[in-house]
Amino acid sequence: MAKLIGVTACVRPDRHDYHAVAEPYLRAVIEGAGAIPVIVPALADALDADALLARLDAMLFTGSPTNVEPARYGGEPARATTLLDPRRDATTLPLIAKTLAAGLPLLAICRGMQELNVALGGTLHQHVEEMPGRIDHRAPQDRPMIERYAVAHEVTLAPGGALARLAGGAARARVNSLHAQGVDRLAPGLAIEATADDGTIEAVRVRDARGFALGIQWHPEWLLRTDALSRAIFAAFGDAARGAKTIRAAE
Repeated sequence: MAKLIGVTACVRPDRHDYHAVAEPYLRAVIEGAGAIPVIVPALADALDADALLARLDAMLFTGSPTNVEPARYGGEPARATTLLDPRRDATTLPLIAKTLAAGLPLLAICRGMQELNVALGGTLHQHVEEMPGRIDHRAPQDRPMIERYAVAHEVTLAPGGALARLAGGAARARVNSLHAQGVDRLAPGLAIEATADDGTIEAVRVRDARGFALGIQWHPEWLLRTDALSRAIFAAFGDAARGAKTIRAAE
């Protein structure tokens, strides 16, 4: 029987509030992880997270155009132009802790990785591109989607890390880049799995997780059909959901 992977949704206000997930995440769960995606609404006030996780085999925390509300990690107030989704924050941050406590496999992408860092006690830079020595990790908004999600730069994989093993021992990987927010202070329970040449943390692993628990700052769901590492990430995630032995880094 195919396994069920929860996929976090964002709130999209219109005449009604819609709880939405970008299609590439859903396809990556189906085609890359070999599982069935279950959309998890941002309804913290009504959602029984424990009952939900009891029925799921893994959790995918997705990216989003919105940023984590800075008050969640003691940051300065967000600029007026910054998109926020407080209902998602209220849902995903506790859900990350519950997912790890339940021992379920966890994959966190872009905003999801930032949520993972905040949920475990870390902080974020709100505008990485304004930091001395950093490149602009945002994608041009005036370009077609296929160009915005194309490979943008390289990252260095931590030797002996989970990602390096998934990459067949490679030291470097080429990734896309579509974020303004980034990790500032790394949460105590996380280990760095990949770093951009400008020092930006690009991937993390939960040190004491009972199984697969990775955060990826780029978007492997968009590279699934063209990139071997992206396929390996989702394949390992699917294997973990099926209870297979997962790839762990050497401590």
